[in-house]
Amino acid sequence: MIFKIPWIYIPVRTVLAIWQQLTRPEIPELAKGTVLMRERSKVEETIQAMQRAGAGSLQVISDFDMTLTRFAHNGMRVPTTHNILDNRLLINEDCTRRIRELLNTYYPIEIDASRTAEEKQPLMVEWWTKVHELLIQQKIRKDMLARAVKESSAMLREGYKVFFDRLAEHQVPLLIFSAGIGDILEEVIRQNHVFHPNLHIISNYMDFDRTGVLQAFKGQLIHTFNKREGALLHAAHLRELQGRPNVLLLGDSLGDLTMADGVSQPQNILTIGFLNDQVEERKESYVNSFDIVLVKDETMDVPNAVLSYITSAGDAK
Repeated sequence: MIFKIPWIYIPVRTVLAIWQQLTRPEIPELAKGTVLMRERSKVEETIQAMQRAGAGSLQVISDFDMTLTRFAHNGMRVPTTHNILDNRLLINEDCTRRIRELLNTYYPIEIDASRTAEEKQPLMVEWWTKVHELLIQQKIRKDMLARAVKESSAMLREGYKVFFDRLAEHQVPLLIFSAGIGDILEEVIRQNHVFHPNLHIISNYMDFDRTGVLQAFKGQLIHTFNKREGALLHAAHLRELQGRPNVLLLGDSLGDLTMADGVSQPQNILTIGFLNDQVEERKESYVNSFDIVLVKDETMDVPNAVLSYITSAGDAK
């Protein structure tokens, strides 16, 4: 006896939807209430492509202040690398007052969603230049920086050790691109015991004289909105980044999105933005610019989960 089996008709869209559901990355952290995504399917496709390529094709580029460090803790703002210098060991009360006045003047401009990066850029140069001039006048001593960091309330985001250690374990280069102060940044990382050999830092570094007193700042000024120039200038010279066309980029400012512009022949770039402040005013621009937006999330949960998935092929070997 012969049974005729009718053709089973399934629309192509349904097949594709089922396939996408079966192959989507297992990253529960992307369902957190703090996570916003404009195109989840695009995010998942990018993560899958990066996972297939493996850790050997990956590099991570990150901002530091308010990205790798917390924005706030227990309702209090966490100091940036510039704020850590607000210590009587290093600067006097008048300098502190003047630096805070500059912050109150220029920070609202930095985060003003109604202004373009081009409008903000000269004002950021003014801000950073004035702060650096004030710091130079204080004749800061190099041997006091470690103590100032130790006495500060600087904090890396929860889960930072997993992040730094996993990158080092898989020999994935971590390029930290900061408009802060490199000497302070390094000391924060060092005191948290995660200063690994895969780490590279581009920042504003102090220039000390023979007696260990601050006399100037080295090289080109780096601020929030000129990181593209720095990326093009510096990244090409780092051999460790060559042949790594997949990029995980972390930042807290729209200006941070240009940090990957120095990557040679990029294939996949996944951007994660920390939206720390003025959420409602800036939410739309962040969601339209970053692939993943983390709203008032003081942890590294999502970056760690994405990184774990991308490097999981190496763990299975």
